[in-house]
Amino acid sequence: MIEKKFQGVFAAAVTPLKSDFTPDIDSLPKFLSFLAQRGCHGALILGTTGEGPSFSFAERKMIYQAARNVRQIHPSFQLLVGTGSPSLQDTIKFTRLAFDLEFDGVVVLPPYYYKNVTDEGLLSWFSEVIEESVPSDGALFGYHIPQTSNVPLSIDLLKRLKDKYPDKFAGLKNSSSDPTHVLKLGDSFRDELTVFTGNDRLFSLSLGVGASGCITALANVISPDLRVVWDAHLSGEPTQAIQERIDRTRVIFDLYPPAAPVLKSILSRCHGFPKWAVRQPLIPITKNIEKQVIADLGLDC
Repeated sequence: MIEKKFQGVFAAAVTPLKSDFTPDIDSLPKFLSFLAQRGCHGALILGTTGEGPSFSFAERKMIYQAARNVRQIHPSFQLLVGTGSPSLQDTIKFTRLAFDLEFDGVVVLPPYYYKNVTDEGLLSWFSEVIEESVPSDGALFGYHIPQTSNVPLSIDLLKRLKDKYPDKFAGLKNSSSDPTHVLKLGDSFRDELTVFTGNDRLFSLSLGVGASGCITALANVISPDLRVVWDAHLSGEPTQAIQERIDRTRVIFDLYPPAAPVLKSILSRCHGFPKWAVRQPLIPITKNIEKQVIADLGLDC
């Protein structure tokens, strides 16, 4: 059994961008502080929702440095960063930078250009990343999001990584929407790996089979509800009613993919943040869509 350093509600944070598509460095720590105040234990920056693959090394460095400033107000707020890239060397470079700047851990997509790669190939790739860029006290999480990457991380691969790197391979962000996979992960790793669900609708189910929390896009705007589920889980109280409300919210959001443009509109409309841009090929939602989403969610803003 491992000691689980990472637990609770994490936001897959959006990345604030100015109208010229450059990172809004001043807004980022303020936004992360907003998440901390609304119940998040930490955040994943530059993941899928954070448009991570759209940023250069120099931009990433600025974003990493700005994100760390949240700790001036919230010193226990944990910071993860998405560093996966189809390029092995870029992944190593991004990961080294994250640990050099004292991030708590990294969440690494598999190399997602080539499909139908073998577990042997993925084991070799992840081994190189871990050996070349993860320090002895570092934590690397695999990122299982097959609907986007088309490169799943199998149970067997996870076991092999855990056995080979018991101190550095910390666990998994599971963004699959398959409840059967949640149960398999629970059966396989309940006390061995830190598993976060990336799907809000599977939060209670995941916690029930040993998951350590969630890392979700919706935590940008509904982290208070997710925190209620987490706290109820810790105290052994029922979570069904609040989970059903989260489910209804997730169903609505799933009608308007991808998440980043909708979330940025809601954060601006309902919480007073600037109307942050999204990077091409993403485009902002229209005023009509924004009004429809607000109405569907029943928000008073």
